[in-house]
Amino acid sequence: MQNNTFGFIGLGLIGGSIAKALRLAFPECTIIAYDMSVSVMQAAREDVVNKVYNGIDEAFGTCDIIFLCTPVDFNAGYLKQLKELKKDTCIITDVGSVKKPIHDMVDKLDLNDCFIGGHPMAGSEHSGYAASRAGLLENAYYILTPGASVSYTNVEKMQTLIKSIGAIPIVMPQDKHDKVTAAISHLPHMAAYALVNLIEQSDDEDETMKMIAAGGFKDITRIASSSAIMWQQICNENKEQLLSFMDAYIGTLSSLRDNIASGNKEYLLEYFKEAKDYRESFDDVISGPIKRSYRVAVSIPDEAGIIAKISGMFAKDGINLKNMGIVHNREFEEGVLRIEFYDETSLKRAVSILREENYTIFIR
Repeated sequence: MQNNTFGFIGLGLIGGSIAKALRLAFPECTIIAYDMSVSVMQAAREDVVNKVYNGIDEAFGTCDIIFLCTPVDFNAGYLKQLKELKKDTCIITDVGSVKKPIHDMVDKLDLNDCFIGGHPMAGSEHSGYAASRAGLLENAYYILTPGASVSYTNVEKMQTLIKSIGAIPIVMPQDKHDKVTAAISHLPHMAAYALVNLIEQSDDEDETMKMIAAGGFKDITRIASSSAIMWQQICNENKEQLLSFMDAYIGTLSSLRDNIASGNKEYLLEYFKEAKDYRESFDDVISGPIKRSYRVAVSIPDEAGIIAKISGMFAKDGINLKNMGIVHNREFEEGVLRIEFYDETSLKRAVSILREENYTIFIR
């Protein structure tokens, strides 16, 4: 794909990061782009983009792959323009976290033979092109939702492309994607927002709850710092799936409440044990969902021996690790390597070592 031409419509955090990763993977490729922000286009032109445009014109007809990296409502309009401009072999993809709206528009425009929906499970609490970086998608899951009549060859091409920028491709139907993300991403965000607002409304004048809201509460509500506008849009775009899981969650809380009220100790013990066992079966095991976690995320290059190098630095300093693992689902997690320690002292010493070695770190 070294000689491919990649087009970008929208250069925010995700679009900018993909463009930078492509430039790193394919130095000789051509990247063209359009963004509504003049300052963003200027910055991108200096970084990775060969040419920027003030709109969608014939230049996008030369692209082998076009990435739609704007809100769904805007993407629909761009699809109409691209239908008349694209070449026959072009693949059009997007990066949205909800797939039904864009696939519905693809159906209406009869673009199923060239559209492959995409959702890189990576992100940050920071937004915009200025926060983008080539390593953001390394070892992150990247879900693909092919159109009904897309060729297997094009799906393979997208999988190869995703692997080339260090991400991990997963192919699934668009309806399954929306159900899965409603459960593991959208619902947790709703719970986090609700918890934060509940504490704000329940706190006293001295803000005692806010003052001591560290450890578990801060950890499980961190994602409530995400973009309010983006989550407003997601609630609208994936309403049916989200409401279904919210109803189920409310039912689960109601049942749990009833058993707490009735003093059903056996039920509670089994309920908590079952959740604990399942949670600890996850790849990045963190013992106890409300226990203080001493961890750091580190942005590292995807190269052989890097994890051994970092663990070796800690061992040399006598720092014991509790857990270390690659972050795959990085929707709102910065850094590709997550490291957990047993205590705050070890965390602080490790952070100092990493900074001395000029690693980019994100403390949680």
